[in-house]
Amino acid sequence: MNFKTINDIGDIAGKKIIVRVDFNVPVLSGGIIGDDFRIQKVLPTIKELRHKGAKVILMSHFEGLGGTLLPVVNYLHLYFPVLFIKDIFSDSAREVVNEMKNGDVVLFENLRQWEGEKGNDREFSKHLASFGDVYMNEAFASSHRSHASIVGIPEYLPHYAGISFAREVEELSHALSPKHPFLFILGGAKFSTKLPLLKKFLSKADTVMVGGALMNNFYKAQDLEVGDSLVDEGEDFDVAGMLENNHLFLPSDVVVKTEEGEVEVRLPSEIEKGDIVMDVGPETLVDLQMHINKASFILWNGPLGNYEVGFAEGTNECAHRIAESGKESVIGGGDTLAVVSKLHLLSKFSFVSSAGGAMLDFLAHETLPGIEALR
Repeated sequence: MNFKTINDIGDIAGKKIIVRVDFNVPVLSGGIIGDDFRIQKVLPTIKELRHKGAKVILMSHFEGLGGTLLPVVNYLHLYFPVLFIKDIFSDSAREVVNEMKNGDVVLFENLRQWEGEKGNDREFSKHLASFGDVYMNEAFASSHRSHASIVGIPEYLPHYAGISFAREVEELSHALSPKHPFLFILGGAKFSTKLPLLKKFLSKADTVMVGGALMNNFYKAQDLEVGDSLVDEGEDFDVAGMLENNHLFLPSDVVVKTEEGEVEVRLPSEIEKGDIVMDVGPETLVDLQMHINKASFILWNGPLGNYEVGFAEGTNECAHRIAESGKESVIGGGDTLAVVSKLHLLSKFSFVSSAGGAMLDFLAHETLPGIEALR
């Protein structure tokens, strides 16, 4: 992996370890954590550092309700005491950190409250680094961002990858030199974001299934009617060129919502004006099962339909069928994770990535700014 991990860190008793985590988790009304997957992922690292006598300083961003990490603090109290530092520039912040005892844990408030975080401001990075003796990245899901707490702090401190971060790199790397037959399932909505990945894996995978709103671009390129379905009208994506690739697997039938509000299953050639493609159809799921049966390795990112408005059957069936196949499987993406978590299938896959955009960027470019910063 060409970077040091927590296994290389040595004696850290009494040292202040800055751990960049990703606690950008959904928070429901009343401050209840809606999905604790990302928090659970880093608890082993925090536990290990505390066991070794380190003073643990957690840093994260947060984009949810109220913009504050206070609900996460309350959640972490289920596992260990946590001190919360609201203003990282206050005298009290320095006092709290200086008075930490071995095994103590503090969490800084949402770093994106300060402009220096997203701007990767050098002075802001230095200020954050001044609180610690060692830096550790446990925020793989945020490591596609060149922000101060991801790439700035490592310039000033010895740096390591945490347990979860290292495993993300190891497991996602399997998709770069996979077992064959290799099935890649790509869903979601934004074609421009997923295009590099699609082009790359059409030459790596034995079968690339395209679902979600992405498939609408391919139908349109075939001069098929797509009605009012979501289509990415961005740059020239050379969809016609990809259509010639014999590894591409497009849904053979789709579920549409008609202009009158009816839900019907149709062949792509039967889509009418006013229709909105909402999901893959039952024949497509039969075809998908055939490819799953043949596969030795399966990579999946992105839902196959618009599950957020109730069209979840295709995505749910995909999850169940991969989970029940017993095949080596790596899945990721925020929406995919939400579906699999809701279905209580997380333990059924070989590896579930905590990352969305970072997973896509890593698979496309085989590195991330956060990885480079650790080298």
